[in-house]
Amino acid sequence: MATNQMRREAAKRKLASQQQRRAEQARRRKRVATITTAAVVVVVVVGVVLLTTIGSGGGSGNQAAAPTTACSYPTETGAAKPNNPPSTDDVPDTGTVGVALTTSAGPIGLTLDRAEARCTVNSFVSLVNQKYFDDTICHRLTTGEGLKVLQCGDPTGTGTGGPGYTIPDEPPTKLAPAPGGSGSVIYPRGTVAMAKTSAPNSGGSQFFLVYGDSTLPPDYTVFGTVDAAGLATLDKIAAGGEDDSNGTGDGKPKTEVRIQTATLTS
Repeated sequence: MATNQMRREAAKRKLASQQQRRAEQARRRKRVATITTAAVVVVVVVGVVLLTTIGSGGGSGNQAAAPTTACSYPTETGAAKPNNPPSTDDVPDTGTVGVALTTSAGPIGLTLDRAEARCTVNSFVSLVNQKYFDDTICHRLTTGEGLKVLQCGDPTGTGTGGPGYTIPDEPPTKLAPAPGGSGSVIYPRGTVAMAKTSAPNSGGSQFFLVYGDSTLPPDYTVFGTVDAAGLATLDKIAAGGEDDSNGTGDGKPKTEVRIQTATLTS
């Protein structure tokens, strides 16, 4: 039978054991708190570093620089009409530009999209400002199935003239694929696109206006659209037909289409 002394000794041992467990729990809580605090500090520091790097683009200072783009226009010999090459630095890559083509067949209004093809629009605007397109004819009309375009922009009227420099290709990315899996795309009615040879980066001043959905390889830079009045003019030109001088459904418009003036409207 336990004596009072034995009970007191047992109570002391129990108390000491409890105190030891509490001390051990306190030490564990302290270690966990220390580790958690350190982890939070690391996360915060990493977050600050990431935000600083992304916000500054890796540079110094707090100012956000506006995006700028450089365009290259390699020179060629034999400009069809005197002009100065366009600027190559800080070319705008947002916004639209309106162009009014006054032609012998009727008005054709264009809206050029810098975001779609900044280097091409930059060149076209430069040529308009220099009156490069004034008093020039649109030398080619196609009326065949799958290709319905009016081609303009060559002051010689032969289809071989250019501005004395070339424009980098800016291939379209938003056109729907043509049926059949051929790799071609649909250039929809109302599209303004650059003409070029089969060589890459060979565009110059010649452009074509699409009056009916046309199937082509995705090699021709799309840089604008034709307005409703312009489409009505194109329909009238197409209805007049062409002379088949380049083959059936491809030749000079039977009704002369002369660009009398090209001016910026916005």
